[in-house]
Order: sequence, then C-alpha cells, then structure tokens
Amino acid sequence: MLMLLASNPVEHVAQHTFWGFGEGFWTFPIISNHILMQVLAAALLVLVIPRAVRMRVGNDEIGRYVPRGLGNAIEALCVALREHVGIPALGRKHVDTFMPYVWSVFFFILTCNLLGLLPLSNLTFFIANGHLIGGTATANFWNNLMLAVLTLVMVVGNGLRYNGWDYIKHFFVGPPGMNVFIAVLEMIGLIVRTVALAIRLFANMVAGHMLLAVLLSFVQLAYMALGGLGGTLVTLLVIGGSVAINFLEILVAFLQAFIFTVLTAVFIGMAVNIHHDEHEEHAEAVHAEQPVAG
Repeated sequence: MLMLLASNPVEHVAQHTFWGFGEGFWTFPIISNHILMQVLAAALLVLVIPRAVRMRVGNDEIGRYVPRGLGNAIEALCVALREHVGIPALGRKHVDTFMPYVWSVFFFILTCNLLGLLPLSNLTFFIANGHLIGGTATANFWNNLMLAVLTLVMVVGNGLRYNGWDYIKHFFVGPPGMNVFIAVLEMIGLIVRTVALAIRLFANMVAGHMLLAVLLSFVQLAYMALGGLGGTLVTLLVIGGSVAINFLEILVAFLQAFIFTVLTAVFIGMAVNIHHDEHEEHAEAVHAEQPVAG
C-alpha cells in the first residue's frame, strides 16, 4: 500500500536496480527487484511443480495414477493446453516435442504475473525504500522481450531443423523479383510478431497496476480537498474499486499468460508445418479424383 500511495504512480512498476552497470536509460542491471522476482518465480516452479505432480490419491494400482490437490490442477492445465492449444497449433506429429517449452512459458509467465499482485515490497520497506523485491517481472519490457526472443529462436531454429532450405524458400512466394520483396516483408513480419508478444504482455501488466496506483492516490487528495467526511466516502469507493480491479488483474494474469502461450505455439507450428497446407490440398485433389461409389 505504501508503494501504491507514492507520489509517482510509476514508482511501483518501474525496475529498481541494486547493482548494475551504466546510468539512466543505459543501466544494465545485475540485481534488481524484477530480476529477483524472476528468480523467485523460477525457484517456486522448480520446487513446487515436481512435488505437486507426484501427489497421488494412493499407492495402489489405480490410485498411483490419479492426481490430487495442486497436482490435479496442474495436470488439468497441462492436458487442456496440450489438447486445445498444442494439437491444433503444432499438429499431433510435433505436439509432444514442443509442449514442454509451451508449458514452461505458460507457468513461468503466470507465476510472474501472480507474484506481482502480492505486496512483497512492503515486507522490505526498510531496505532501499522497499524496492529490494516485489513488483511484476512481466511489467518489464526487456524481460518480456527476452521471452519473445526465445520464442523467435524456437521458431527459426526448428523451422530450419525440420524443413531445411524449404523453410527459407517458403518466404519467397510470387513471381521472380517480387518474391524477394515479399520475403523481406515476411521476415520483417516475423520479427514484428515477436516484438508484439513482448509489447502486449508488457502493456497489459503495467496498465492494471498503474490504474490501481492512480485510484489509490485519490484517497489523499480527497481528504485534502473534501475534509474528513468527504475523504471517507471517497476512500470507501476507492476500496471497492480497488478490490474489483484486483480481481480483474487476477483474470488478466491468467489471460495474458494464455495468450502468450497460444501465440508461441501458433508461431512454432507455422514454422515446422510449412508443408501442411500443401499436403491437405493434395489429399483433397486425390479424393476429388476418386469415383463416387454406388
């Protein structure tokens, strides 16, 4: 709360560097609150998920295959992502190859998003004005850009791995001369789509926190302008609105992790399945040539 009531509403979403190189915009952080939150999110995933998925109903022949508790929720999410995201985007041929990466992206972003909703900065307020830890790591554009770059590496690397030169050739469509121009546009589009992943996640995670900070700033202003009674009434309205926004932010935390994951799977699928449409067209042509029985 102390962080949210700061005079500058950006204060609680900005990265605060404890140790780094450079100054101002060109500071390269080694230890910052956002980096520590990423480490915390990764550590929680490494410690919690393996233990959770080992939680079973019993040790008998059937019970050891039935998850329980948190493990049941994690397994349900993994199955849902595989069936409704992985298979449609990647195809059954590649789904099991890339789902570990897709699952990792989803749970890491989701954990960072949810940790950002906790007021951890208040626990360390006595150290550097509460900036040692806390904040939303996914409200940092550079962190999101790094996640997007990893996806780009997966897209290009596996496009070349599974299709070789055909992956490069599929950018060159159209008549000679024009195909070079189209290839350049396609490659620029690939980079732009990657950057858009980072911008979308960054903008949505910052917006909610900024809105909450601005809303809470009305409390002090109301007491100064309206006095005790008016300030109290505004405070009650602000508290109600803040609770509603926090629930909305929980929804956004899941939604943005899901959107990033879906687009990641789609982009990888587009790279590894470049012949999929051609095979479907060939199958339809063969089917059309076959005589109808009867």
